[in-house]
Amino acid sequence: MQPDEVLEIISALQATNLQVWIDGGWGVDALLGEVTRPHDDVDLVVELRDLPGVFECLSDLGFSVAEDLSPVRVVLRSREGRQVDLHPVTFDADGTGWQVGASPDGSDCPYPADGFTVGRIMDEAVPCLSAELQLDHHGGYTPRDRDRKDMVRLAVRFGLVLPSSL
Repeated sequence: MQPDEVLEIISALQATNLQVWIDGGWGVDALLGEVTRPHDDVDLVVELRDLPGVFECLSDLGFSVAEDLSPVRVVLRSREGRQVDLHPVTFDADGTGWQVGASPDGSDCPYPADGFTVGRIMDEAVPCLSAELQLDHHGGYTPRDRDRKDMVRLAVRFGLVLPSSL
């Protein structure tokens, strides 16, 4: 997935008043303010209650549901092979988002309120997850080589300590 495609998706969702935050590899690159590697997909955190609106908006861009594991995760694909991985959350009164059953042990996965920030893609401001939250979430599973490299980039840039699992 190319930077302009990510921006098109974010722009379309925001134009319909849907909140979205970039996660995963594109979230890392947004925090770094540069494209550091090719990306097969874009991971997006969205509100669980907004999934019907997200589906409708993204269908207008040629995406359809390919894998529905809601409320945990939903994968959308286009005919051209572009992919959007949705991570639905429900926010509590403190502003923490909770992704149902997404922790490694099967419990709900927290997205603390201070874990939402802004990065840049092609010099455009985009909502994304913080470096700290990215590191925390990547420490909960056996990472691929590209995940390790992404986390090292974040740790170096932001002066963070890598989890022992990375």
